[in-house]
Amino acid sequence: MNTLELRGSAARIPVLGMGTWRMGEDRGQRPAELAALRAGIGMGYRLIDTAEMYGEGAAEELVGEAIAQAVRAGDVEREDLFIVSKAYPHNAGREGLPAACACSLERLGLDYLDLYLLHWRGEFPLEETVDGMRALVAAGRIRHWGVSNLDTEDMEELAAACGGEGQLDCAANQVYFSVSERGPEYSLLPWLQARSMPLMAYSPVDQGAVMRDAGLAKIARGLGVSAAQLALAWVLSRPGVVAIPKTVRKAHLEQNLAASQLVLGADVLAEIDRLHPPPRRKHPLAMI
Repeated sequence: MNTLELRGSAARIPVLGMGTWRMGEDRGQRPAELAALRAGIGMGYRLIDTAEMYGEGAAEELVGEAIAQAVRAGDVEREDLFIVSKAYPHNAGREGLPAACACSLERLGLDYLDLYLLHWRGEFPLEETVDGMRALVAAGRIRHWGVSNLDTEDMEELAAACGGEGQLDCAANQVYFSVSERGPEYSLLPWLQARSMPLMAYSPVDQGAVMRDAGLAKIARGLGVSAAQLALAWVLSRPGVVAIPKTVRKAHLEQNLAASQLVLGADVLAEIDRLHPPPRRKHPLAMI
């Protein structure tokens, strides 16, 4: 699995992981969701992304159970995994972050998070969030911190809240980015790339909607892959980008791994650009 270096650290994050949005919401789906996470770990997935918002903590509990089972079975060591969770904006102050992080760690059954993100901006000043995140790093509760759903202007403000560019210790920014949602390419992705800060792409295959894209399907057939694999490979072809598609099917997990190894030629990239042109002006950052 390819990896990217996190800003300001020798630590590396896998470019492909497992997302868990909407997991844990239906108890009837729990066995299938748990099996998918265990299967992914068995296949070599090491990055798992979750949040306290997902199922109001149920997704974190699910991830925690999968990790515990995998470690007990000898499939993986905790240190080999890269676990990401996110805090609600209303927990993003100096007082709220330690409590929220403690609850996430308890649900996950872990001693630390590899990366802890502010899920989106709320009412707390970014300075408070920075202070809270740095305190959690100092306490050993998290290894790195970052943000999610922050656009270029927000990132400029965050840099100032950190004490300037030289003190910017935000490790990553997680946003909606896909072949049909290319808005971040206009200014946000270049801003992050210039600072060696990975962009984590959620919903990189538009929650499966790319499978109904006839144009992508035609290109994909020529390559012997599915439209979803092509779309995921395109996201991963962008320098400095990590993708965290969510699936509960073993076959899709296998296909996603195969897509991460797919190299797209200049002709294919040009065809995709004709179907889904890159942005020519600034658009509001999309969120789902």
